[in-house]
Amino acid sequence: MGEATKNYNLKVAEFDIVTKSIFKAVETGHVEFITQICKANPKLAKTLDEKTRSIYHFAIECRQEKIYSLIYGIKKEARKRTGRSVDNFNNNMLHAAGILSPLSQFDHLQGATLQMQRELQWFKEVESIVPFDKYECLNQTDKLTARELFTKNHKKLMDEAEISIKHMATSCTVVGALIATMMFAAAFTIPGGNNGNTGIPMFIDERLFLAFIVSDALSLVSSTTSVIIFLGLLTSRYAEDDFLKSLPKKIMIGLFTLFISIATMVTAFSSALVIMLHGNYSWIVIPSIILVSVPITSFVWVQFPLLLGTLISTYGPGIFDKDVQPWF
Repeated sequence: MGEATKNYNLKVAEFDIVTKSIFKAVETGHVEFITQICKANPKLAKTLDEKTRSIYHFAIECRQEKIYSLIYGIKKEARKRTGRSVDNFNNNMLHAAGILSPLSQFDHLQGATLQMQRELQWFKEVESIVPFDKYECLNQTDKLTARELFTKNHKKLMDEAEISIKHMATSCTVVGALIATMMFAAAFTIPGGNNGNTGIPMFIDERLFLAFIVSDALSLVSSTTSVIIFLGLLTSRYAEDDFLKSLPKKIMIGLFTLFISIATMVTAFSSALVIMLHGNYSWIVIPSIILVSVPITSFVWVQFPLLLGTLISTYGPGIFDKDVQPWF
């Protein structure tokens, strides 16, 4: 009898070690370890920790999207059961999504705006798994629904994101307005002036004159558009769901049109410079054109990562893999 008890305790100890290893792998994002050990023993995929959380529940708390995506590799019935599960404190998976992401998961995201967007993407993704009747369930600790818990835990992050957007919008509005003013003035002070008798521009037959007019018009239109977009950002309501697509879309449009306005402004300046010098003094023209390209380079260096990151985060393939093959 004593020997049997000893063997039983040994098995329990071994199982405890395996369970801790599994949840440590979930926390650190070692999806290969999870898949291999569960393939070896499928029962381990249903392992619960000391708080009765499943590996998917814990993956949500740790924001490990690769491990969470494994839920799409199990049968639909099992997925529904998992979506209904709760821990010891009556927190379902949606409550787990309402907890603020660990800071380590924010390291690769630029700014509070993209961080807030990522948190909303997690919440919406988990919402698609959890049954509708679980949306209004209260947890035991805070007596809050999942959405209320999300709002409470993300209030500071949302405020930081709002301040960040408004600071950027204010700065970009000033730049856009300055460019629009210069391009409007340049349209009436064209290089070479006008014919005193006819009022026709002196260099109207020059090919570069057409490039000057077109780039000036494009710069004026794009800078004005940029100013309008950023003014819209300044007066937005900044509701939670606006950080998912509405605000990022406005940021992208504003930054893109501002970039176009800077690029076409430089093109207009370069064209005017060549026209006025009649193609001579290349030792002045070439270095001048190179120097005026600095604003474009600076803009790309400073703002392009934000523009690209926002584009990928908003309209990219997403961080969740819903085409996961059955894995155990």
